[in-house]
Amino acid sequence: MPDVDRDIVITVVAGVLLVVAAVGTVYPVLPGSLLAIATLLVWAWLVGSTAAWIVAVVGTLIAAVGWSASAVLTGRKLKQLQVPGGSIAVAVIAGIIGMFVIPVVGLFVGFGAGLLASEYARHRELGRALRSSIETLKATGLGVLVEFGMVCLAASMWIVGVTVHFVTR
Repeated sequence: MPDVDRDIVITVVAGVLLVVAAVGTVYPVLPGSLLAIATLLVWAWLVGSTAAWIVAVVGTLIAAVGWSASAVLTGRKLKQLQVPGGSIAVAVIAGIIGMFVIPVVGLFVGFGAGLLASEYARHRELGRALRSSIETLKATGLGVLVEFGMVCLAASMWIVGVTVHFVTR
C-alpha cells in the first residue's frame, strides 16, 4: 500500500477514534481523554510527519489539561459539599444498572437517582439531600463539559495537523 493510502486509512481510523473519545467524555463507556491522547500519539507515530508530531503534542497537552481540570473542578466541589465517596460509589453503581434498564439515558438517570437515594439515606431530609444531589450533579456536569470541550479542541487541532500533513506531503 503506498504511503499516502496508508496515511489516509490511519487518519480515518484516528478521526473515528477521536469522535468516540469525545462521546466518551459525556457517556463514559470509554475513557474519553485517555483515548484522545493515545489516538493523537499513535497517529503521529504512524504518520510520522513534523506536523503530526506538533499537533499530537499540543493536542495531548490540551486533552490532559481538560482531563485534569475536570477532576480538580469536580473533586474540589464535592469536597466543599462534603459528599462522601460512598454516595458517589452508590451513584456510579446505580448508573451502571440504569444503563441496562433504560437504554441511552439510563446511565444519567441511574446516577442521579442513586445519588439522591444515597444522600437521602445520609441526611434523612429530602430537601437537604436534593440540594446536595443537585450541586453534585452541577459539579459533575461542569467537569464533563470542560473535559468534552478540551477533547474537542484537541480534535480540532488534529484536523489542522491532518490538513498540513497532507498538503505538505
